[in-house]
Amino acid sequence: MTNILNQPHGYDPLAAGRTPESPAFDLLLTGPVFLDIIFTGLSSLPEPGEELWSEGMGSCPGGVANQAIAASRLGLNTTLAAAFGDDAYGEFNRNIIGAQEYVDLSLSRNFPGWHSPVTVSLSTDRDRSFITHGHAAPLSASELVGDPPPCRAAITSLAPELEPWALAAAGNGTKLFGDVGWDPTGQWSESTLANLERFHAFLPNDAEAMRYTGTDDPWAALYALADRVPVAVVTLGSRGAIAIDSITGEEDWVPALPVKAYDSTGAGDCFSAAFLMGTLAGWKLADRLAFANLCAALSVQQFGGSLAAPGWGDVADWWQQVNDTREGVRGQWLRRYAFLEKIIPEIPPLAVRRATATVARHSDV
Repeated sequence: MTNILNQPHGYDPLAAGRTPESPAFDLLLTGPVFLDIIFTGLSSLPEPGEELWSEGMGSCPGGVANQAIAASRLGLNTTLAAAFGDDAYGEFNRNIIGAQEYVDLSLSRNFPGWHSPVTVSLSTDRDRSFITHGHAAPLSASELVGDPPPCRAAITSLAPELEPWALAAAGNGTKLFGDVGWDPTGQWSESTLANLERFHAFLPNDAEAMRYTGTDDPWAALYALADRVPVAVVTLGSRGAIAIDSITGEEDWVPALPVKAYDSTGAGDCFSAAFLMGTLAGWKLADRLAFANLCAALSVQQFGGSLAAPGWGDVADWWQQVNDTREGVRGQWLRRYAFLEKIIPEIPPLAVRRATATVARHSDV
């Protein structure tokens, strides 16, 4: 089967397993798309009445677009069901996601008169703050998706009630990968975990995992989740990630790469997209975690969500840089990432690299 959607990205990690009977899509995503406007290089947040000038800024699609672009740039045929307004923001987002990033938007719709959601991010050297404006989408995710198309995988949030589209997709053989947002109610109901029986994998961060499982240690939370879902992953921020694959019997911890982080926006989305890609490619657990850590590390060295999502060109560039100096910690990285040695020669020189899309068509970041 020809990988038509992602041919411009230059490398298909699933090519060896594609047949005429393979699903048209590797990944199905739903959710809101924001126009993200990111101001960078602020020494502090403004006081009331104060005007600050930032060192740089960038604009890009945000929200679920972070995951969609991250997955597409890694060679996954990705389809997105989302609502777009007919304003300039919606037109910009749709053009970038579809025409530039090759995400299929056949399940998405334009809604005349609907204001596209907008988020402004203020990034300092310590943290980020957000201001968001938006309205409920005219149609729900399940109304947009309808009868889910054949897909290898889908990402959806773990919730007390799963969306009808997700249940239908799982019933058709699509592997569900679960994420979860912070629970503002503070309840973190353990009964919600009963829905993990529908999932193939669950990828919370350590705070979320401990809250849901009522534990005070990430490893204890991991073991509790592994009793409920075939593949349990707990991300630990700068400490890396731990995981158990009960299907293969693997258990592993892979440290994060030590890098200077400029902006963590979208790093979790890059991690989950990379881990999912490695899963579909049949990689062993340690390699999936290592690759996900690498993609997250590459993303935080740039500013802004989907702007920073690495492509295979970035992975090849990193590998070349590490090979140029094999001493010290880089020698350790070469051993840890030895599985890339067979892949890198297949990546063409012009393989996709980080995005540079802004409203002005040029990024200051």
